[in-house]
Amino acid sequence: MNRRNGNKVAGDCDSFQMESKAPEQAPSMEQKNGEIMDSEEVENGKSEPINPLAMDGTVTAPDGGWGWVVLVATILVLALTLAFPSCMGIFYTDLQTEFQASNQETSWVPSIMTSVLHAGGLGFCFSFQPAVTILGHYFVRRRAFANAMSSTGTALGLCTLPLLGNYLHTELGWRGSFLVLGAVLLNCCVCGAVMRPLGGPRHRGQPLINHRPLQLKEEKLKGRMRALWAGLMTALRRHMAFDLLCNNLRYRMYAVGITWMMLGFVVPLIYLVPYATAHDMEQSQAALLLSILGIVNIVVRPPIGLLFSLPWFKGCHTYVFSAALLVNGLSNSICCIDASFPVLLAYVVTYGLSMSVVGSLMFTVLMDTLDMSRFPAALGLLAIMESVTLLIGPPLAGILVDRTGEYFYVFFVCSATVASSAVFLMVSFYWLDRRDRRALKGQQVPPQVPPPKPASGNNLIPQCQYRSVPTEGDKDKAPDSETGDVTRL
Repeated sequence: MNRRNGNKVAGDCDSFQMESKAPEQAPSMEQKNGEIMDSEEVENGKSEPINPLAMDGTVTAPDGGWGWVVLVATILVLALTLAFPSCMGIFYTDLQTEFQASNQETSWVPSIMTSVLHAGGLGFCFSFQPAVTILGHYFVRRRAFANAMSSTGTALGLCTLPLLGNYLHTELGWRGSFLVLGAVLLNCCVCGAVMRPLGGPRHRGQPLINHRPLQLKEEKLKGRMRALWAGLMTALRRHMAFDLLCNNLRYRMYAVGITWMMLGFVVPLIYLVPYATAHDMEQSQAALLLSILGIVNIVVRPPIGLLFSLPWFKGCHTYVFSAALLVNGLSNSICCIDASFPVLLAYVVTYGLSMSVVGSLMFTVLMDTLDMSRFPAALGLLAIMESVTLLIGPPLAGILVDRTGEYFYVFFVCSATVASSAVFLMVSFYWLDRRDRRALKGQQVPPQVPPPKPASGNNLIPQCQYRSVPTEGDKDKAPDSETGDVTRL
């Protein structure tokens, strides 16, 4: 009986062990479907890794593959979002006439649109900022090229949207044009659908059944409020780079310079069409100026991205960016010469060339100042800081136009504002680089003094003993035991 019971118990234990091992084999099948290969598959040569997950669990950028699809989607998103506020100049005069508004009041329309685009809360921001952030995770080695190519989206929008807006304005008026342009902007949803996160598929387990007893409503409310407050504080620490603004001096200087730059960087694009039409230029020609600006950006930005991705320009992105920003600021003074089509054509070409370099390197310089894991938070804080100056820039320009009755004062002030921000960035980063070089030079260990050479001229090998070789006369005097122990060279 004991043996039978023992055999029965052993059999039950074996069956129990087999049943307990069965669930452990199931995850291996799921891992196989999730592109995590088995050791047998590696031995058989079935290695098809498409998962960018490294062995230590970190995610590596593919620098290609699906990243090209994300790059195309980012180009379209930037074409539909960043370039759209610049097209408001086509409808500027109609809005001012329709609502009997001054320049200051009318300028709030593009300023609020541009400000909210950078500050967050609404559709443009939910399309623009995630697209730029996701693109930075897909490209590391080719990041400068990817950022330059994505910035061509703004040029593509500047090239096509003014012509489309002018045609719609002629056929449908400003109200019908806004309806059609709103339908065009829905394509951002399609672009967002192809932006999938990096990493392998996540397998979620079965949902747990909550068997805890019901609590009182007051305790539930307090717990929810605590959780909401804790989540809010965690989100602020994670997604708002206030620590970088306080501790990272390079990021602080860059953020201050870009925020000051945005006070006058976008304003000329808003007032270019009203300035041209106020001097008896046809609206179709004024819209053509914006299209030419977009064409210049499309042609120049890809070569600029390839050029500055070369190792020769490593560490010089900030100075090239500052120099291009200085040229961009000074180009606004060309409009003060005359409002004829040839002069404004020269202006948009010069402005477009410098704008191409600025747009290609803006995000690259930001990525160079900090770690890529903090880039989304740094970009979000920088966008909020930019939104303040983007909001007040056009209304201040409108006040200037209302009081002086001339548009060229706007371009003059914008020229001084952008040029001063360029000088600030150039001087600040030069001072920081010089300080870092001094600190690095002070941390270098002084070279060690070589040991003194031996007094004799012969280079003796250490740990070897040498004796003088006896002459023929000495051999007869020396004993046999001593001569047999002579070291030969």
